[in-house]
Amino acid sequence: MRNMYRIFLLLFLLLPGQAFAGNASLSSHDGMASDFPDRPDRSDQGRRDICSDLRLDHPLSLLEVVKYTLCKHPQLRGSRAAADVQQALLGVSEAARYPSLNGQGGLSGSRGRSGGVNSDSSQQSLSLSASYLLYDFGGREASVESARQLLQLADANRDALLQNLFLTAVQAYYALLTASANVEALLVAEKFTQQSLHAAEARKRAGIATSADQLQAKTALSQATLNRITGEGTLRSAQGSLAHAMGLQPTQVVSLAAASDVMPDPLSEQKIGELIELAQQQRPDLLAAEAQLRAGEASIAASRAADMPQISLDSTVSATNNSSGGINSQRQNGSIGLNITVPIFTGYRNRYQIAVAEARLAGNIASRDQLANQIALDVWKAFQGLQTSSEALRASADLVASAEQSEKMATGRYGAGVGNIIELLNAQSALATAHQQQIAARYNWQSAKFILAQAIGLLDANLLSGDGESERE
Repeated sequence: MRNMYRIFLLLFLLLPGQAFAGNASLSSHDGMASDFPDRPDRSDQGRRDICSDLRLDHPLSLLEVVKYTLCKHPQLRGSRAAADVQQALLGVSEAARYPSLNGQGGLSGSRGRSGGVNSDSSQQSLSLSASYLLYDFGGREASVESARQLLQLADANRDALLQNLFLTAVQAYYALLTASANVEALLVAEKFTQQSLHAAEARKRAGIATSADQLQAKTALSQATLNRITGEGTLRSAQGSLAHAMGLQPTQVVSLAAASDVMPDPLSEQKIGELIELAQQQRPDLLAAEAQLRAGEASIAASRAADMPQISLDSTVSATNNSSGGINSQRQNGSIGLNITVPIFTGYRNRYQIAVAEARLAGNIASRDQLANQIALDVWKAFQGLQTSSEALRASADLVASAEQSEKMATGRYGAGVGNIIELLNAQSALATAHQQQIAARYNWQSAKFILAQAIGLLDANLLSGDGESERE
């Protein structure tokens, strides 16, 4: 199974603004039982080292938010327990590869009286038996393989949960940054409308404006205040959502460090086919479906083998000591034999068990194929979303620049007495809207990169670097 320590190590390499080297992925899909990530002798110490320095008493970067989520989220404890169960069940199935050894001992005594004479007797016995399955037409190995595939299934499900929690934390992080920046923009808009109201009042006192200008400005100020109050409510909701995504109580206040401000380069549509192919190789939910299929195939083999003879080697050694009337007698026995067990009739139980396993396998194949199609659609949508976000971010910069020029011109015209209050308020509203759209575009683009990475099934350095390299390639 993939190792959580490696995931955290790669987070340092892959997140925007962090140094990275090479083309690393979240995890290696080796599927080996020896790489079970949460076994005490393998990864607990590494996980403790990674999670030991987590604190909430300072503004958190995206890296720290994700680290805290993957260290502390309670869902991961349940996932780890499920993987532990499958690891233990694999050990149970592998026990059939070893001989079984049983010991038995007994001690009995009796007292009788006959013809006025007491008679005492005792008996001690000890036996040791051993049995080893030599051949069962592959049933034993099929059971082990089924358990191994179910362990890989638990591994893949855990990887899928890790990536889902990762993406949820990222989206909550950018949602909070968006809400915070939006409130700042609304405060600026409220300040502008306040200044417009003061200007309208001053012009009215000077006799060069009417009460209508003043009322228009008051209305605009009330609307700006309402927008700011609504934005602050959205900010508080986003704060609770981020805390929940990190596995904390929603009342926990989490402050965030400023994110890097980068611009994307044009995307190449030639990459989409490669991304879909990569997703069908790397998506942990599809790997889980494949492991489920292999476990089903092994289950069918085990059910068929149960209808075949079994050959085993059995051996027994025993010793008995009898004592009666002061006379002791001892007896020792030993035996070894080759036993063949042939199932003759089981009420068609094995036949129905095979039919159940085959029907389940057919259903799992259909589910796997449906999932593969859904993954292709997920990658397509995520890719188009990233492309749209990139174009929207570039367009939003032009929108803000144009709105700023328009607002400056309207302010100057109104101050010079050649403009009207409607023109000024419209320009200020347009500027506030442009700032909000730019904020949304910036963080939507950041989130879209992670959505695409999650759709593919790994977080790749080329996709997650903050300098736009993924778009240039």
